[in-house]
Amino acid sequence: MDTTFDLYEHAAGAIRRLYDSRIEAPAILPMDRLFPEGQRFAEAWRDLRDEALAVAQGLARVPRFHEIMPEQAEISSNDGRDWRLLLLKAYGVEFPENMRLCPTLAGLLRATPEVLSASVSFLAPRKVIPEHRGPVRGVLRFYLPLVMPRDALGRPAAVLSVDGQDLRLEEGQALLWDDTFRHGVRNESDAVRIVLLMDVWRRGMPLDMQALSKLVVWTVRAGIRARRVVERARRREA
Repeated sequence: MDTTFDLYEHAAGAIRRLYDSRIEAPAILPMDRLFPEGQRFAEAWRDLRDEALAVAQGLARVPRFHEIMPEQAEISSNDGRDWRLLLLKAYGVEFPENMRLCPTLAGLLRATPEVLSASVSFLAPRKVIPEHRGPVRGVLRFYLPLVMPRDALGRPAAVLSVDGQDLRLEEGQALLWDDTFRHGVRNESDAVRIVLLMDVWRRGMPLDMQALSKLVVWTVRAGIRARRVVERARRREA
C-alpha cells in the first residue's frame, strides 16, 4: 500500500473511532430532517446538469481526483480509468475559477453556508471506485445524479454501494448518507456518469463531537491552503 495512503488511513481510523463512540446512526439518512436545504439543489438539477455538460465539453481539462489529492490515488487511479472532479468548494475554501463555470450551483452554495464542500464528479465509462471510508462523521454526504447512463435493462447504470446496499439512483434523485460507512461506485456503462457531491454539517451532534468536527474541518482547511490545493484543482488551459 502507498505510504501516504497508509498514513491517511491510520489517522482517519483514529478519528472514526472517536465518532463511533459518540454517534449512532444508520448509513442512509433522512434529508428532510438533517439537510432540508438539499431539496433546493434537487429541484434545480436540470440547470445544474446543463452547467455540468458545458464543463464536460472540455473534460480533459478537468483534473483527476488524485491529481488534486495525491493521497487518494489508491481509489482514484486504481484501474487506469478517469475519475475527474470540478471542485467548487472544499471544507469552506472556495475555488473562484471553478465557481464561475457553474453560476447556478455557485449561487446555491453561497446561499447555503452549511455546505462545506461541493464538486461535480465525472466518472469515466467502466470506472470502478473501490470501497473506502471517509473519516468525519460530523460531515454528511449529499449525492445528486445529474447525468445517469442506462444499462441494457434500462436501469441507472452507475451503482453507488453504501454499507453493503447497491443503489441505482435516477437523475435528480438526491441521497443523504454517512460516508464513514464503507462505500464505492461502479459505472457499468460506456458513457460518463455525472453527479453533484457535497459535504454538509451534521445537525444534532453532541457538543464534544461538534467541537471535534470544527477542529477537523479547521485542520483540513489549513492543509488545503498550505498545500495549494486550489491551484491543483483549477481546470487546465485549453
